[in-house]
Amino acid sequence: METWDAIRARRNVRAYTADPVSDEQLHRILEAGRRAPSASNRQHWDFVVVTDRTRLAELATVWHAAGHIARAAAAIALVLPVPGDDRQAVLDQFDLGQATYAMMLAATDLGIGTGHSSVGDQARARAILGVPDTHEVALMLGVGFPADRPLRPMTKPDRRPFDEVVHLGQW
Repeated sequence: METWDAIRARRNVRAYTADPVSDEQLHRILEAGRRAPSASNRQHWDFVVVTDRTRLAELATVWHAAGHIARAAAAIALVLPVPGDDRQAVLDQFDLGQATYAMMLAATDLGIGTGHSSVGDQARARAILGVPDTHEVALMLGVGFPADRPLRPMTKPDRRPFDEVVHLGQW
């Protein structure tokens, strides 16, 4: 898939087929996240990959809207160090956003869907994943083949109109 097509085809997928995502495909998705830009090249992120059905079901309990994690072929937990100050928190969140989107686009390129989820119960998420108290599970990404329809470029996305969003020269 061309990059532009992947950008237009990417959507949040929360219903997955039973087909597994191969190790090679997961590696490529994770490599996209690892290569994402990072402020001062700090790369504070860590990624924990889960494919075990029991652990996926457990992860689905750490946020009220994370049920899709239990049905995914895999989940990627995105982990950050507990920030030392507000500036580090902002930089780390921005960097993690870039890594997340890089993984989402790489997955879309492979025809694999992703659906993000927040983490509400940090203690439980850390316990399930073995993450130390010095780090936070910032979010999770469900990964799997879409059950409803394949990923194809959308011609009419549910987005505010271009002219309403883009301001040329000034507001």
